[in-house]
Amino acid sequence: MTVLSAQTTDENVNKVAPALFATYPSPAALAGAPLSHVEELVFSTGFYRQKASAIVSLAQDLTEKFDGEVPDDLNELVTLKGVGRKTASVVLAEAFEKPAIAVDTHVRRTTNRLGLVSNSDPVKIETDLKALYPTELWAGISMRFIQFGRDICDARKPACRDCEMVKLCDYQDKNL
Repeated sequence: MTVLSAQTTDENVNKVAPALFATYPSPAALAGAPLSHVEELVFSTGFYRQKASAIVSLAQDLTEKFDGEVPDDLNELVTLKGVGRKTASVVLAEAFEKPAIAVDTHVRRTTNRLGLVSNSDPVKIETDLKALYPTELWAGISMRFIQFGRDICDARKPACRDCEMVKLCDYQDKNL
């Protein structure tokens, strides 16, 4: 689902995922799937050819390297085709409830605007946030910043008037 989520809404991914996983209920099944059929299933998420190819390759890699079991270790997850640090951190936090901070565009934007970090590098942002928050909060922190970035601290039109943190915010172009 994390691979499907690029450049589309969670709502769209949540519509596509049940059919995809019902049709291909295991990594081994998906690894052997006809690419054209996977493309049909994920079409509405956009970039369907790239996503279908990525999903099938990932399933093949997962089947070959980990016998179809998703590892719960960051270093193992990032060895999988198409899985970077952000995706691995999302999987650790959301699927395994392990302490991890995923840095996406929303996390980068909101934490910089609020003055919590002063980096654009995702790994540095992750390190800075881990230093600011106790380990037991890491798993949920990314989703909080992502939701805040979607609902209030929008990239183009932040709702500064509605933001409870406006007085603490370092953002220069406040929309007041």
